[in-house]
Amino acid sequence: MPSETISAAIDRALDAHAGLAELGETIEDEWSYVNDLGDAWRARLEAVAASRAGEPIADEVSQAIDRAIEEIGRIADANRAIDWLSTFPQVVLIALGERP
Repeated sequence: MPSETISAAIDRALDAHAGLAELGETIEDEWSYVNDLGDAWRARLEAVAASRAGEPIADEVSQAIDRAIEEIGRIADANRAIDWLSTFPQVVLIALGERP
């Protein structure tokens, strides 16, 4: 039996995504871009969480999201963090069976 809901998985992903944005914001010239990008993907993930909130996900899906979170947690370069601001949410959405 699955042990996590979509909303819980997205909450974890949003926390990790916020860390990427924080790192990306360290490049002063990219501050607006980083925030706009972060806001857009946050809204998309939150929409999925709202529409499928209590739906359980398979443990394999939860583990895939965990691995993606671990991977972005290793990012130390601000430019690379900015690159992953779009990529990471798409990975999460695909894992959840959503279109990016």
